[in-house]
Amino acid sequence: MSNFSVVREFVLLGFSHLHEFQILLFAFILLVHVLTILGNLAIITLTCLDSRLHSPMYFFLCNFSLMEMLVTSTVVPRMLVDLLSTHKTMSLAECLTQSFFYFSLGSTTFLILTVMAFDRYVAICRPLHYPTIMNGPVCVKLVVVCWVVGFLLIVSPTLQKTQLWFCGPNVIDHFFCDSAPLLKLSCSDTHHIELMDFFLSLLFVLSTMLLIVVSYVLIVTAVLHIPSSSGRQKAFSTCASHLTVVVLGYGSAIFIYVRPGKGHSTQLNKVVALVTAVVTPFLNPFIFTFRNEKVKEVLEDMTGFCKWEVL
Repeated sequence: MSNFSVVREFVLLGFSHLHEFQILLFAFILLVHVLTILGNLAIITLTCLDSRLHSPMYFFLCNFSLMEMLVTSTVVPRMLVDLLSTHKTMSLAECLTQSFFYFSLGSTTFLILTVMAFDRYVAICRPLHYPTIMNGPVCVKLVVVCWVVGFLLIVSPTLQKTQLWFCGPNVIDHFFCDSAPLLKLSCSDTHHIELMDFFLSLLFVLSTMLLIVVSYVLIVTAVLHIPSSSGRQKAFSTCASHLTVVVLGYGSAIFIYVRPGKGHSTQLNKVVALVTAVVTPFLNPFIFTFRNEKVKEVLEDMTGFCKWEVL
């Protein structure tokens, strides 16, 4: 080992192969990121300011919006700097820190989506018991559990990565410190870490997805027993936006992290990861508000009030 130098700094390739589009890509990602922050902040602000949105459903939506801002902020600012810089290096400590927070916050986001499905199940299937079951303290505890579990899941894999030895090369073919590209560069035996990452991802995705699917099966069964078509439509509309976000989130997670075997296209993974980290958090505020009459009503009232104040 003494004949080899120890690597403590890595180069993030990002989208260096698109050299002529770096400025355009920077402008696009910056615009989308700013709109993402503003969109999610708008949801949080509306929920806090208007009493009509003081319910468990919007409390969880608030926390989901917060998670979306935090997740995208773990990778986008650094990616923007790298797009304009020729010095695209990152230390091992910075790399592992970014990876830890990205996956911890991402795991917490999926857990909150699972809790949101449970909330819809209780609201639709057990409406008389809803205020008792989903009271304030219970909602807070559920969110705290999501945060704690989401972070604890990533502690062990991250600690194991700190024990790896890197002797070169030091080029990570990604725009952030993703686990798989980093493990490829290690001179240590990473087989057990790769297996742990895969099975942990598989177990986490399948277990949370199962809870969501069971919740929606029970919801659909209950909704089909509603006699009025307007009642059925109202019940389904409250779940449509959540289900859309679930499909987008789980689809990308399964594509990137829960496919067995090697030889996956690195460039394709980068594109899907870019959509997941940048585009999806931008779309989610629109998805949650587009078919939500109460949010649109509050937004219209608030914008109307602002217009009158200006006049």
